[in-house]
Amino acid sequence: MTSIEQAVLRLDDARHDLDEVEFASVRWFDSANNEIDQPLPDQPCRSRAIDIDVKRLVKRGMVTPQMPRSRIAEEFRLIKRPLLKNVANPAVVNGNLVMVTSSLSGEGKSFTAINLAISMAMEMDYRVLLVDADVARPSILRRLGLLPEQGLLDVLAGEADDLSEVILQTNIEKLSLLPAGMPYERATEMLASDTMTHLLREMSARYADRVIVFDSPPLLMTTESRVLATHMGQIVVVVEAEETTHGTVRQALATIESCPVKMMVLNKSRTPTSDAYGYRGHYGYGDGRRSEDAVKG
Repeated sequence: MTSIEQAVLRLDDARHDLDEVEFASVRWFDSANNEIDQPLPDQPCRSRAIDIDVKRLVKRGMVTPQMPRSRIAEEFRLIKRPLLKNVANPAVVNGNLVMVTSSLSGEGKSFTAINLAISMAMEMDYRVLLVDADVARPSILRRLGLLPEQGLLDVLAGEADDLSEVILQTNIEKLSLLPAGMPYERATEMLASDTMTHLLREMSARYADRVIVFDSPPLLMTTESRVLATHMGQIVVVVEAEETTHGTVRQALATIESCPVKMMVLNKSRTPTSDAYGYRGHYGYGDGRRSEDAVKG
């Protein structure tokens, strides 16, 4: 298959994704968790709920509570275990802030972030907030079959007064979403702003009972992800099998040296034991050096 044919297939896939996005039913709740009509501007406490099409996730080979023993569920069960151990470890500062990133775009970081968040939400003792922090190319809602909503950028821009206004409760128990938000001209600069720093501190303190998973921009594509990494307790670096080179991985890891806990996940590894979706959850833990052996030289 030529590179042009591959590009056409990718374009067709993207169009297919857009065709499957439908208007979602958003529900509003007051501070007592009673469902209400869309609230008046002076109502102080409110939250929203949104339904994720779980059957759509199953069709796309993703983790779902309805299929806890699937192969991909088992893979992410292994991946999340050391991360959750660090969340409970007081020695790991901000251990509940987990950033999922990659060296370059297209390596599968958003796919990994969504599945990791759902897998963690299936735990008995944890609630999970999945944040779409890839503000230049947000994809979390689209991948879940949902339309854009207000979110992180709207809080940073002052268009939303509080996080509770933009966080979406989902029909997957113990999973909430914080979308990237509406497009803004200086979106990437907003992610690296002092306001974002203060917001991260607030999120870590206010939601201490939650694991917060950030889908971040690729490390070598923007500088914002490196700024975001300095506030994280743990970082998961997704590496595309047989595509990402040793040099690229080393360069990416060098940008996040300040984070003491790093994990690497090898994605898109097509082996005889991989599933129909080509996912294989090879992973390494620590500073990432050992996992480079699985990467194309």
